[in-house]
Amino acid sequence: MNPDVVEGPPEEMDDPESVARGICLRALTGAPKTRQQLADLLAGRGVPDDAAETVLDRFTEVGLIDDAAFARAWVSSRQAGRGLARRALSAELRAKGVDPEVAAEAVEEVDDEDERAAARRLVERRAGAMRRLDRATATRRLMGMLARKGYSGGLAAAVVREVLDDVAVDDAAGDEFDDLDVDSLLP
Repeated sequence: MNPDVVEGPPEEMDDPESVARGICLRALTGAPKTRQQLADLLAGRGVPDDAAETVLDRFTEVGLIDDAAFARAWVSSRQAGRGLARRALSAELRAKGVDPEVAAEAVEEVDDEDERAAARRLVERRAGAMRRLDRATATRRLMGMLARKGYSGGLAAAVVREVLDDVAVDDAAGDEFDDLDVDSLLP
């Protein structure tokens, strides 16, 4: 049984607006929510549409629901923490019910350089573990990782190539020192 959908109302529906306020306040205590997420929750709990709209309008009016602020915070958090590209961020915001225009404004805060730097950090973190693989396999796996995070093929290919070239240069420098006889350098 889905805990969000209750057969009968959990509380008396004598005052559906009061029930809706309580549900929304409890939901907002844990984490910010979009207006659509709260509307879906209220519908699932059997709150009449007119009562839900009244409460949601009031919560929006007083600033408890702010989809634009939610979208900005979501983009900042997910881009920095998970390294998601703008495309993936837009898809996540759409799934949360954020208006497309509001989502687009929030995603615009991530510029091309931010996106490229995030992709590079992701690849650099993974490249070390792929040193034992041939370059084609490492490239395929790194490109797949970036694609799952919403990066375009062109950007992913460029970043992967750069990082793998840097790793190859580092490895070549390290190989030169493998043949070095350290004892011959000591007095």
